[in-house]
Amino acid sequence: MSEVEFEDIPGTLLFDAERSRKGYHLNMFCMSLMKEENRAAFRADEEGYKKQFPMTAEQSKAITDRDWNKMLELGGNIYFTSKLGAFDSLSFQQLAAKMTGSTQQEYADMMLHGGRSVEGNRSKSDWKNRG
Repeated sequence: MSEVEFEDIPGTLLFDAERSRKGYHLNMFCMSLMKEENRAAFRADEEGYKKQFPMTAEQSKAITDRDWNKMLELGGNIYFTSKLGAFDSLSFQQLAAKMTGSTQQEYADMMLHGGRSVEGNRSKSDWKNRG
């Protein structure tokens, strides 16, 4: 499957070299939250702390808004952005639920029953053609 084909799958963002470069500073910010002294500094002054990392304004806003999907779109790696989720006391399951627009229980139930249906979730271009 080519990178273009991956981009056609709803909800799929390929974390490739280009997206990695784009999100480098965003990911380094998230990884910095592994240290308690950095978490304390971020807790005390989120905007000031973020300025240490030369992110785009859009990346910084995504962090402020806790827009998890936007962070991934802007180059965030799910394993790195989950450090911010942990900072906010979110489990990975809670984070995934937020990213899918569901409650934690709805997300857990969906996963226990085999995940999302493939119906309607195979191709963005199929959505456009159904008009």
